[in-house]
Amino acid sequence: MKKVAIIMGSDSDLPVVSKAADTLRQFGVPFELHIFSAHRTPEEARDFSVRARENGFGCIIAAAGMAAHLAGAIAANTTLPVIGIPMKSKYLDGIDALLSTVQMPSGIPVATVAIDGAVNAALLSIEILAVSDDTLAEKLMAKRKADTKAVLEKNAKAEAEFNS
Repeated sequence: MKKVAIIMGSDSDLPVVSKAADTLRQFGVPFELHIFSAHRTPEEARDFSVRARENGFGCIIAAAGMAAHLAGAIAANTTLPVIGIPMKSKYLDGIDALLSTVQMPSGIPVATVAIDGAVNAALLSIEILAVSDDTLAEKLMAKRKADTKAVLEKNAKAEAEFNS
């Protein structure tokens, strides 16, 4: 099975990014987590992304706040799918990170999830790997069925309480 790389621009992103790691663990997907900044460690970020495919990665999750846009810097140096997580900050609530992640120039795509959307980034990376892994596809379907069941149980409880 291919690995997923989780790259964050700062250790301050870890509380959010750890949710992606937890989700990958739940699905049994191997991953590596690194802190590389597009601006403070550009050579390390580049070297990692250039070698990611040969090092067994199937996709890369890149999380950064403000307008740092780590995902774009990573995507510029690999043809692996890159999923950007724009991180919320105290200044513009993550809107700057969202815009810098989603507004990629033609030719260098980055999939972008919601601000602080680490769980969806992990699930999207699992879906990417599941294209060629039937076991992962089955795990995703089982999760979807469990999620549906949980919502319907909550619906039944709410209906019983509020509908006469």
